[in-house]
Amino acid sequence: MFVRAMQSASHPILAQIVPIRRCNLDCAYCNEYDKTSTPVPLETMLRRIDRLADLGTTIITLSGGEPTLHPGLDAIIRRIRDRGAIATLITNGLLLTPDRISALNRAGLDYLQISIDNVVPDEVSRKSLRVLDRKLEWLARYAQFGVTINSVLGGGVRNPEDAIVVGQRARELGFTSTVGILHDHGGQLQPLTPEQRSVYDRFRRLETGLFSFAHFDHFQENIGRGLPNDWHCRAGGRFLYVCEDGLVHYCSQQRGRPGIPLDQYTVDDMRREAAKPKGCAPFCTISCVHQTAMLDDFRERPRETLTGILDRRRALDPNFRPPAMVGVLSWLFLDQRRRGFFGKLMISALRLK
Repeated sequence: MFVRAMQSASHPILAQIVPIRRCNLDCAYCNEYDKTSTPVPLETMLRRIDRLADLGTTIITLSGGEPTLHPGLDAIIRRIRDRGAIATLITNGLLLTPDRISALNRAGLDYLQISIDNVVPDEVSRKSLRVLDRKLEWLARYAQFGVTINSVLGGGVRNPEDAIVVGQRARELGFTSTVGILHDHGGQLQPLTPEQRSVYDRFRRLETGLFSFAHFDHFQENIGRGLPNDWHCRAGGRFLYVCEDGLVHYCSQQRGRPGIPLDQYTVDDMRREAAKPKGCAPFCTISCVHQTAMLDDFRERPRETLTGILDRRRALDPNFRPPAMVGVLSWLFLDQRRRGFFGKLMISALRLK
């Protein structure tokens, strides 16, 4: 994914696609589900996967609604993998069983994400650690794919400390853990309270992975403080959201923009929409869109971007030791002594200066 993102600015890095809008939950803060929709026909879904692959999409994420309600989910995942893309799944986890996890293994799923909102279910959300812990144990035992557990902070979350408990449990089971901030129905920022902010800062100090860097970057720092971000959103180009009707949108919270059918979406459309300024960007909390933009920042300004990421992380934790991949990037772009054959070869391969 990283290498392809460096080589080309004219393909989607990540696309989220909805195979079914229906969900078996009704979380009070969510606007991405209904209770009546039927699954998108399998053949239609496979054509949409093929179209995304034809556009060069590197990662295809199945979201919803609740995608595990789709009867053809395994076939969709297999098609994603057959077309050379990385297959990921966002689920509430309620329908996971050992047999279902084994089927996802056979289909070739690469990554799965579950957001857990609290420790004990309440009127806002039943996506609680108490309800899902057995499912997490099954994932730890049987899953051959990566698992990320996302804790949640923000409006509607009764006890902010639950985020720490969820994150610690995820680590006990060997999973990656992240923390997200709930947005309003336009994807916009709702500032954290002082208590939520304290929990958020403590959680951030636990993060270590390369692609959790967005949680240390200025995006998340400003989000936690209720401040705007000055950045260029590349949604509609580097990030696509494809709804159940097959229309391309900027993200789940900006449906209708641009609202072009996927089967008519072209490279010219991607370039135009990626370049277009978006008024919702300053207070956006959609971290996957931030992360794709950060990759393009690195592509365009590798030295400055990497230096900023590392400086901010070390300011947060002076004992931070970057992952091996970050060490390689630092060697390529920050080590003035790097003039050897392999360094030049890698920079040439990535088509960077």
